Amino acid sequence: MPPPPWFAPAVTRLRTANPYVVDAALAAVVLFAASLQWIFPDEGEHRLTWQGWLLAAATAVPLVWRRRAPFATACAVSAATPAMAWYHAPPPDVVYAGLVVLYTVAAEGKVWQRRAMLTGWVLGVVLTMQHKQEPLPFEYAFQLLSVAGAYGFGMLARIQRAYTAALVDRARRLERERAADTARAIAQERARIARDMHDILAHAVSLMVVQAEAGPVVVRSDPARAEAVFDTIAGTGRDAMAQLRRILGVLKEERGDVEARRLPQPGVAALPGLVRQVTETTGLHVELLAEGEPRPLPADTEVAAYRIVQEALTNTVKHAYASSATVALDWTEDELTLSVTDDGRGPSGPDGGHGLIGIRERASACGGSARAGRGPRGGFRVLVRLPADDRQAAHG
Repeated sequence: MPPPPWFAPAVTRLRTANPYVVDAALAAVVLFAASLQWIFPDEGEHRLTWQGWLLAAATAVPLVWRRRAPFATACAVSAATPAMAWYHAPPPDVVYAGLVVLYTVAAEGKVWQRRAMLTGWVLGVVLTMQHKQEPLPFEYAFQLLSVAGAYGFGMLARIQRAYTAALVDRARRLERERAADTARAIAQERARIARDMHDILAHAVSLMVVQAEAGPVVVRSDPARAEAVFDTIAGTGRDAMAQLRRILGVLKEERGDVEARRLPQPGVAALPGLVRQVTETTGLHVELLAEGEPRPLPADTEVAAYRIVQEALTNTVKHAYASSATVALDWTEDELTLSVTDDGRGPSGPDGGHGLIGIRERASACGGSARAGRGPRGGFRVLVRLPADDRQAAHG
């Protein structure tokens, strides 16, 4: 049977109320309950006396501080209860204050306090019942079960509170982990966007610089070729702007037609166009070779393959002073091997600068690997291995 609708709000208000007010009301109820046996005795000679009422009050009043000092309150009640029981004859039928402090110590006290209080109350019940004339067996059982029940309910409350605290701590820990995961994802996405922007700008600016340097040479001797050079510069700039808009569009919540104008990121299929663009705009002769059967790649691997080749060719144009380069694709069942080899000179630094660092980061992010160094026939080579299926990319 479900609890009535008013039960849950009442429990919530009780838990959030001032503890001194709640415990003072509890002490008043316990004092009233302890006085009933003497106010309405079964036998006429056991009327309530002021001494008996003071002893009953001594068991109830300490309950006001039961949550502030549970063990001290239990000791005070434990001392006053036998005195009240021995002063009156017969002893009280139910030790109300004792049940409250047993519950409180079981729920709030330390291990030794709980054990000491339970042992003391069990012995106290036995000794007090011995003081009563001709106690019946069910009276022993009732008193002992009352003590055990109060202690048991206190332990259940303690376990429930610990369980709730563990759930709250786990929820907070999961929230912190979720926030950390979100922060890492944001950082990774920003790093990816930064790499893409670096590759696009470096490639476009390198091609534009090469063409701009050639422009003054041919503007007087070959105006038609000079016009083609300037058209190439403009086309390269427009292509770079389009790619930048496509990347920056990810950072904005755009709708409608703008969303429809976004184009997919370039992949392996766009490499022939990249090779042709570099050859036509820089004078560097670039050859594209492919072996094996092409197969679909994960989306991030597709983009990484294109950007790696783009960055490698950009480095060749800017730093290698090469006359030719070869882009080779070797398809196998498990991976795609990319190599960009030129006949120029390699980087002067030990790690190859930001370009090669970016290539290694892109390959590693897809579960692959990258290395760079002298080519088999001289020059410089960038060799990258990328997984060709989603499972390897995920486990990499």
